[in-house]
Amino acid sequence: VQLQAFWGGLVQAGCSLRLSCAASGRTFSNYAMGWFRQAPGKERELVATATTTGSTYSVDSVKGRFTISRDNAKNTVYLQMNNLKLEDTAVYFCNAFPAFISWGQGTQLTVSS
Repeated sequence: VQLQAFWGGLVQAGCSLRLSCAASGRTFSNYAMGWFRQAPGKERELVATATTTGSTYSVDSVKGRFTISRDNAKNTVYLQMNNLKLEDTAVYFCNAFPAFISWGQGTQLTVSS
């Protein structure tokens, strides 16, 4: 299975952005999926998860601002990020949840003031 995250970038605080992650090589719909992030000098951390049926969870630091969703027909998982904050700056990755697939390259999000 290969995972590729897309559409990070440089945005100002308060703005919105939607990340996409495309999976190939395995039946995507069989797995819960998650978004993770790794800020400079920090460990990779979970951001949000979506079960196979679309139930979602997000960590407290992004709750109410980030929304995970998935399109099983497209083998794609999304992360809608609103009201971005400086502390959201990180490389964002997707993976199954719990993570067992080799980590893809990730996509860099930089939030500026």
